Amino acid sequence: MLTEKIMTEGKMNHHLNIDELDQKILKLITKNARIPFLEVARECGVSGAAIHQRVQRLLNMGIVTGSEFVVSPEKLGYNTCAYMGIHLEKASFHKQVVEQLKTIPEIIECHYTTGSYAIFVKIMTKTNKHLKQIIDDEFQIIEGIARTETFMSLEQEFERQIPIK
Repeated sequence: MLTEKIMTEGKMNHHLNIDELDQKILKLITKNARIPFLEVARECGVSGAAIHQRVQRLLNMGIVTGSEFVVSPEKLGYNTCAYMGIHLEKASFHKQVVEQLKTIPEIIECHYTTGSYAIFVKIMTKTNKHLKQIIDDEFQIIEGIARTETFMSLEQEFERQIPIK
């Protein structure tokens, strides 16, 4: 199943001012990225051209960074979701470890973090056995990883974007 999702990006210390119309547009297009501009215009009480200009402005400002089709992992047989905390031997190994993690296609997110782990990743695999194979065959050969801790997700309760207020 393919669905479309608007990706938004907030940059720390770069708060951009948007008005009520921008907020209403963002609420509508983040709920349904495929909504026609004329429908957005009707909901907002302005012209289609005004909506087009506003959306273009939001893109230019970097508030909306684009749209993408999101593939449902489960529909493609990826039924195991896990998170892994990674401890590094030394902080200086960070960049080279991340470069090696990029070569593992089942890793779909990678974060440089504070706290117990230097790196935290999200992994989607077809089965638990597939996950074990990646841990055994892929992670064990990455130089700079001291140890890992894996957390299995039993079920995703919800996912959402930042609220538009």
